[in-house]
Amino acid sequence: MQAGARVKSKFQFFATRTGELVGSSSAFLIAGAVVLIWALSGPLFNYSDTWQLWINTGTTVVTFLMVFLIQYTQNRDTRALHLKLDELLRVVDGARTEMVDLKDLSDEELTRLEQAFCRLARFASRAGTPLSNANPSAVGAATADIPKSTAGNDLSQA
Repeated sequence: MQAGARVKSKFQFFATRTGELVGSSSAFLIAGAVVLIWALSGPLFNYSDTWQLWINTGTTVVTFLMVFLIQYTQNRDTRALHLKLDELLRVVDGARTEMVDLKDLSDEELTRLEQAFCRLARFASRAGTPLSNANPSAVGAATADIPKSTAGNDLSQA
């Protein structure tokens, strides 16, 4: 294993484990206790600038580091979720595999797609039927403007 890959693997383990720990109720209780102890120690230190600096510095450093850690774990979770959904699209008969590359669409295209699916949901609600049982030509009309992927890849042919 190369040095870069080893560092990345160790960071992944660290980020995942730290995310699990700091996202727990125990971590919240510990953080709350630290703040409570700090607040109660104010009279002991005459509410000095140094006393305030300790909590300000501590929370700033922790927040700064946690932003990067949270972003890393969020990116990794999102990528894994997309891959799972892509696999479902690939194996479900009748699924539109052009939906696999939605993450590559522009914000405007995603907004149009969202609006089209909202119209589709309203159509199904008015019809009183699940979309899977709806008349295909009516569904086609309700979704006519759902954009195709910009990549144009159809995984069913892969």
